[in-house]
Amino acid sequence: MLVTAAFAHAVESGQHATVQGIEIYYGILPAQVAGKHPLPHEERAMHGGVSTGKNAYHLVVALFDTAGQRITEADVRATVADLGLAGTRKQLEPMRIEEATSFGGYFILTGDGPYRIALEIRLPGTAKPIEALFEYRRR
Repeated sequence: MLVTAAFAHAVESGQHATVQGIEIYYGILPAQVAGKHPLPHEERAMHGGVSTGKNAYHLVVALFDTAGQRITEADVRATVADLGLAGTRKQLEPMRIEEATSFGGYFILTGDGPYRIALEIRLPGTAKPIEALFEYRRR
């Protein structure tokens, strides 16, 4: 994927960007965190179950409109890659936890990074996707 001026770049101090009036936030957590929830908890079954292995991570994306309302209907796809490599592309699944909808999926991150996270967001009724590009380093 070519990086163009159409992509937004997250500020280095945070995991947030505003693109075409949409507030985009992302977070990455070790997959084992989801695995620590009790069995009936939603996060244990999301995305086909908790990904195993020390290099499995859960990417979560939250979207908000210009009025600050959470966007719950969207087609969100993410490509996560070491810089300079093709990476893995996945459709992020809607996740509803405690009345809040986000989008998420599991990815394998084998090193400290940096990683490129490219998001493609299609909102209902829009022809052109919203694209955002972030750089992430594991801590």
